[in-house]
Amino acid sequence: MTTTPATRRPRRPGRPGYDLDSLLAVAVKVFNDKGYDGTSMDVLADRLGLSKSSIYHHVSGKQELLELALNRALNALFAVTTETGATQGRYIDRLEYLVRRSVDILVAELPYVTLLLRVRGNSTVERRALARRREFDAFVSDLAAAAAEEGDLLPDIDPALVARLLFGTVNSLIEWYRPRAGASPDDIADAVIAMTFDGLRRT
Repeated sequence: MTTTPATRRPRRPGRPGYDLDSLLAVAVKVFNDKGYDGTSMDVLADRLGLSKSSIYHHVSGKQELLELALNRALNALFAVTTETGATQGRYIDRLEYLVRRSVDILVAELPYVTLLLRVRGNSTVERRALARRREFDAFVSDLAAAAAEEGDLLPDIDPALVARLLFGTVNSLIEWYRPRAGASPDDIADAVIAMTFDGLRRT
């Protein structure tokens, strides 16, 4: 499973008011608002209040910004797959842990995960991101299949379908979840677990 982040150039001191992380945060917001293809370097410079040369001080262009943003989301998700809760114990419990932690990641990295879920493979960077998403999806499907083999899933449900439905539910949060809107990440994770796993577990 590939988890190596994209190679970054050595960081240089930032221009006044912006370092790479804060520049990236603004760029991701613009990508989500206007679409990556609809965002030019002129648009980014205008939103940032910087010259294009100031942006090029940090990155080679908007493609590098996209790659950094997508890898931030993907690396956070893949990191969960190596945590103890996702690697030890019964597979149904590992699957539940992965769902719960994925909600945490989505909430914590909402703009970055939103961007990841909207890419369509229109560039080499996007195709690499989609390939890594498929690796993550395969990890989830393998957990569901192993849980079924251990007898903890209802026998007439396809494990691959279980994985798609679970993460379809988690990923739908990008469409409606807004910080400070009431429900905490734990509340949301509890609701997802209650609605899905309570119906999946064999009693």
